[in-house]
Amino acid sequence: MENFIIHARPESRILIIRGHKVMLDVDLAEMYGIPTKRLNEQVKRNFKRFPVDFMFQLTQEEAEFLRSQIATSKKGSGGRRYLPLAFTELGVAMLSTVLNSERAILVNIEIIPTIHKYIRRSA
Repeated sequence: MENFIIHARPESRILIIRGHKVMLDVDLAEMYGIPTKRLNEQVKRNFKRFPVDFMFQLTQEEAEFLRSQIATSKKGSGGRRYLPLAFTELGVAMLSTVLNSERAILVNIEIIPTIHKYIRRSA
C-alpha cells in the first residue's frame, strides 16, 4: 500500500449543519483520493446503508450559504450538478464499507477518532 497524506486536518473540515457535526462529500472524497462523483455513486448504490442520521443532502439555501462562506465551485463554471451530501460520524464510518478500498479503511482509521474527539469536546 502506497503512503498517503491527509492534506487538511479533518477537524478543519467538520461543519455544523442542522445542528449536526458533519463532513461534506467533497472533503471526504478528497481525503479518500477519489472524485466526489465516484463517492456519491457508491453512496447512491448503497443508499439503504445511509439513513438520515448517517447522511443528508443539503438544501439549495444551505449550499448557497456555504458557497458564500467557503471556496466552493460557482454555478456555470463546470462545478457541481447536485447539492452536496453531508455525512455524520456514523455516515463517515459507513463510507469505508461501501468504498471497499484499503485507502478508505486507512483514512477512516485516521479521521474517525478525530471526528469523535471533536464531537465530544464541543458537545
